[in-house]
Amino acid sequence: MPNCITRSIPNLVTCCNLFSGCIATVMAYEMRYELALLFIVMAAVFDFFDGMLARLLNARSPIGKDIDSLADDISFGLAPAMIAFSLFKEVPYPAFLGGVAEWMPYTAFLIAVFSALRLAKFNVDTRQTTSFIGMPTPANALFWASLAAGAHPFLISDMFNALWLFVLVCLFSGLLVAELPMFSLKFKNLSWADNQTQYIFLGVCIPLIAFLGISSFAAIIVWYVFLSLVTRRKA
Repeated sequence: MPNCITRSIPNLVTCCNLFSGCIATVMAYEMRYELALLFIVMAAVFDFFDGMLARLLNARSPIGKDIDSLADDISFGLAPAMIAFSLFKEVPYPAFLGGVAEWMPYTAFLIAVFSALRLAKFNVDTRQTTSFIGMPTPANALFWASLAAGAHPFLISDMFNALWLFVLVCLFSGLLVAELPMFSLKFKNLSWADNQTQYIFLGVCIPLIAFLGISSFAAIIVWYVFLSLVTRRKA
């Protein structure tokens, strides 16, 4: 019995991830973006600990892997897609998009589709053991939630419109499945030589958080993509 309970703990944490993602999706639909961000962050925390617990408790299983991917597509695929969907309902539309304004919000669900593709690709790609190929789905979700929660007045102003939002949807959907090597925040040790990229990344994150507040998550994800591009060229 204790062994059965122990083996169920990682899956229970994964279910907490899924539960948080469902709530985040509802909050996004109701345009309560700060709460959507909160529950996406909670889902990301659960997502981190379920894998760690599975390794510590030696409780890895095929069902655990499957439910993890399903939970991630809700928390980090559907939830950010719903954020973008709600933003499409609020942002101004240029005159030339008037004819498609009714249908454009549904393009937001490209985020959920490409997130599912990203997760399926991750499950079978043996190259992604120590780093990533394409943007991780939690990073993409944090970008959208932080953007909506922290930059909402700008997004619904005349300085932004549905066309730019559509470009962002396409860009970040593409980044999810792009053949772009992206570094992991896992430290091999504490030396500068072996973890130079990680230290530079974290060093810039601190002032971003201090000055930008909630919006800092979105800025940090952009910085993450940029640094991955730079380090890729050096490599």
